[in-house]
This record gives sequence, structure tokens and C-alpha cells, in this order.
Amino acid sequence: MEQTLYFILLLIALCSVSECVQRQYHFINVTKNWTEAQRYCRENYTDLATVDNMNDMNEVKSVSDNPHDYVWIGLQRTGVDKWQWSSGDPALYLNWGPEQPNGGDEECAVMRNGQWHDLSCSNRQTFICNNTNTGLVFVNQQKNWRDAQSYCRQNHIDLVSVRNLNENQQLQKFINDSHISDDVWIGLFRVSWQWSDESDSLFRDWRSGEPNNAGGNENCAAIIHTPQREWNDVLCNNQYPFVCHEEAQTNLYNGQEQTSSGSSNVLNKLILIKEKMTWSEALRYCRQNHVDLVSVHSEEIQREVMNVVKWPSTEAVWLGLRHSCTVGLWFWVSGQTVCYQNWAPGNGTGEDCEHTVRSGAVQSGGDQRWISRPETDRLNFICSRNEE
Repeated sequence: MEQTLYFILLLIALCSVSECVQRQYHFINVTKNWTEAQRYCRENYTDLATVDNMNDMNEVKSVSDNPHDYVWIGLQRTGVDKWQWSSGDPALYLNWGPEQPNGGDEECAVMRNGQWHDLSCSNRQTFICNNTNTGLVFVNQQKNWRDAQSYCRQNHIDLVSVRNLNENQQLQKFINDSHISDDVWIGLFRVSWQWSDESDSLFRDWRSGEPNNAGGNENCAAIIHTPQREWNDVLCNNQYPFVCHEEAQTNLYNGQEQTSSGSSNVLNKLILIKEKMTWSEALRYCRQNHVDLVSVHSEEIQREVMNVVKWPSTEAVWLGLRHSCTVGLWFWVSGQTVCYQNWAPGNGTGEDCEHTVRSGAVQSGGDQRWISRPETDRLNFICSRNEE
């Protein structure tokens, strides 16, 4: 019965009138300063390139294969002090020490005697991670903030967030109980860079040690010409080629329309179910108790998913994403094709159809990308539900 259902949904997706138009990138092999490049892109496309995730970054690399030059993207230093948690949470609760933060190039935060202090992100400190199973984890290794963030995301969930007074007190108790005497990195950093199109994407692909604001006036971002093609901060008056992006509307099969910013007109409320179920059990639960397993067909809904996934009991959370070995593609159980994509590297392609059926989940920590998992894994899951 379930196989028949999936096949019908797949046919709906394949026969839909969807136009899966992704953000399109255009490499302009003409040298201009950053402001001139921005003006050119706005006149001829949408804007200088915005990059939301590693999939976007790989696409930018593929269209701008110009290893002898730096290449402008649409990221510029604003000078606005907006503090953000590494997990993506806004910094609503603040617990700064006296005369903190004191600005300058000190864009990352440590915990010191129960209060927060800003330091240069290049400082090397020990740090504290969050872990789904064990809670707080002290890492007695000296790393700069970005390397500490990478370590936590690879081995646990993320650098610790402190969202209220209770969590701050719990963190300080953990530090005292662990006999930690030095400053420790927490997941708080200052967002001083803004995309030209004012996107709120927090994705960054800086080269190690960057941005360093050498000389105090490196306020624009460019892809560097090393094999990894990561980012440097550079002088905005430098002359480089650049990448523009072009937004296109995506019309869904059911008549809803997404605007050029990727926002859907109607967005159901979402709910995280902290029960451990297989993908099929989660699908059945959502349809019996709510509406469906969530379909993530836009960046806006992905942001809602990221807001819902708070402290789950599993390292990943089921989505309504299913792989068909019959035709070799992914589809949403709602019948929509997978237009918007947010796959983690190495996922979403080359599925093994001989041993197990694969379904899609979102990572609980880090940048919360999608991953492919055997449908028999037992995970938490997200249901969509009608607005009350």
C-alpha cells in the first residue's frame, strides 16, 4: 500500500507544472571595483552573488573558474554591531562584562567569570560545545574561534549557545565543576558582514585566518585564487572580475507561487516531535495527528525548520523527503519536486538502491543541512500542521 502511495506521489511530482529554476550565477570577466561590480549586477541581473550554502558555493566556483584572479562576491563589511549565536539563534539575552563589548576587530566572545567578553577571533582559547546526548562538552584544546566552531560542528553539535539567564548559570556551574580557570570560547560572534541584496544568509567560507582586515580597510569579500577557492577580505577599490546572481520565480504544482526571494505565500506552522520513529512511522504519525511530514521547498521554510529544531534527542530529524530508486530522484511526500536544495556535501546523489530505501533528514546541529539516511533509522521528526 505504501509503495503504491509513493509511486502516485512521484507521478504527481513528475507531472507537475513546476519550474525548478534555481538562483543562476553569471561570471563577468571584466575587472571592476566592488561598487562598480555591484552596480553592473543590479543593472543587468539581480545583484552581486549571494551564497547561501556550500551547494551555491560550488556552483559559483564552477561558473567562475578563473584561477589567476580574485573574484568579487556580494559580501561587504557593514560596521554594524549585530551579535549572533553560531547555532543561528539571535542574541536576545546579553550578559556582557563591564565596558563590553569594546569593539574594534574583537568579533568573537568568551565566557569569563560568568560574563561575556569580546576577543579577536584569531585568539587561541579552549572552548565548550553542545552535544545532544551528553550536554556540555569542554574541549581542552587551544583553537581560534572559527576552528573551535568547526571542531564542535564535526564532533558534537555546535559551540555552546547561552539564550537566557538560566542557561548562563548552567554554563558557569559547568565551568566551575570542571575546574576551568581560563577564558573559554562560546558560540557568540558579531555579524559585521552583509550581502549586497540584504539576504540574511550567515553562510561563510573564509580562508583560515580571514577576515583579518589587514591595514584596517579591507571591507569587501572576494574568492581567492588558491585551489580551495575560499574567501579573503580585500580593499573594495581593487579591480577584479565578479559573479552576479539572477533570481527567478518558481511556480509550484498546486498553484502557490514563490517570489524571487524564495518566500512562499502560505507557510504552515511546524512542530518538532521528540519521538524516535522510522521514516514511515513518522510519516504515518504526522498524517494521523497533524498534516504531513514537512516539505522544505524554499529558503524561508528551511529557516522555519532551523527555528523548530531546538535540542532534539537525535543527531538528525526526519523531513518529508524520499528517494525513488525507480527513477533515481528525490521528491517531497507533498508531491512537490525538489527545487530548492540544501544538501550537505556528499548527500543527495549516488544513493545505494541495493540495500535500503533512503529518506531525507536535517542535521540537528551545525548549519543544519539535509542528509540521506536509511529509512529504518529511528529519529525525531517535523510535522506540518494547520494554523490554529
